[in-house]
Amino acid sequence: MLLIQVKKSKKSGIHFDLPQLKNDIHMLETTMNQEGFWDDASKAQQLLKQLKGLKGKTDQYEKLAAAYEDIVIMMEMLAEDYGEEDAQSTEEDLKALTKDVEKYKLSILLNGEYDSNNAILSIHPGAGGTESQDWADMLLRMYLRYGEKNGYKVTTLDYLPGDVAGIKSVTLLFEGFNAYGYLKAEKGVHRLVRISPFDSASRRHTSFTSVDIIPEIDDDIQLEIDPGDLRIDTYRSGGAGGQHVNKTDSAVRITHLPTGIVVACQNERSQRQNKETAMRILKGKLIEILEQEKKDKIADIQGNYGQIAWGNQIRSYVLHPYNMVKDHRTSIETSNAVAVLDGDINDFIDGYLKNALSE
Repeated sequence: MLLIQVKKSKKSGIHFDLPQLKNDIHMLETTMNQEGFWDDASKAQQLLKQLKGLKGKTDQYEKLAAAYEDIVIMMEMLAEDYGEEDAQSTEEDLKALTKDVEKYKLSILLNGEYDSNNAILSIHPGAGGTESQDWADMLLRMYLRYGEKNGYKVTTLDYLPGDVAGIKSVTLLFEGFNAYGYLKAEKGVHRLVRISPFDSASRRHTSFTSVDIIPEIDDDIQLEIDPGDLRIDTYRSGGAGGQHVNKTDSAVRITHLPTGIVVACQNERSQRQNKETAMRILKGKLIEILEQEKKDKIADIQGNYGQIAWGNQIRSYVLHPYNMVKDHRTSIETSNAVAVLDGDINDFIDGYLKNALSE
């Protein structure tokens, strides 16, 4: 029998209890079978989401347990009839299983109030014009590939292209269980060092781009926002033109005047839908502010990464004179920068979360 023990930390205060998980699933299913369950659609959706999360944990445990039993059987067979090729294959399977178990243990520890929510990721280039905007575009591709590889549905909510190349800003929605729990590790300034393709003298340039992560907040979360504190602007959605160009002012930009927070959405086809999505983004940002402790200035709470410049980066991506990506919070690094920029960032995310959750 596969045993998975989750270290109890001061922050999480939890441990893995499979019987309790199964009992919780049974209780939720009993509630859902009661008459009138769907009378309150909002509450029903919340319980369905909770049930899906619990079943995801138990299903994954059972898959790991089955893989473990297969390896045990293979090892018993090898003890009687040893074959070098079979032994190597079993060793590789065991390493893969160990990695999967560690990832599963980490997912159990993601028990923050919003960890299981969808995530809204925004990318903003720092000073540097086209060079920084191109770096922002590279990060956009990295996160799109990360989402694809990890089974998240990714939707572009807002996109502002650069004047020459790259992007001025972009906002993405990652839909999937624990999306915010994992992606919150990416919040901060990301630094790139490379030979600039925009420099005719082929000099080395350093660029900075900030990444912000907030949870997508459900509509049933109560947060009073004074309509008088909002400035709502509409504009025509951007696009490639031609037959797909949006000929109406359906895109929406909302400014929260007391904090100066600006959110926008142009992905939906109607102005009403874009406004609803933008309001959810604004609500997420405001709830994030309210949850900060001992913060009394908006400059403190709009991001933990400070100025988008040298000294504030969480991770460096060096493409010249050598290849290296290093996370400055955990000292985890790799020389395979190409793979990282192709979306292989799980080691950085897992390393950061393990440190944060063990404190």
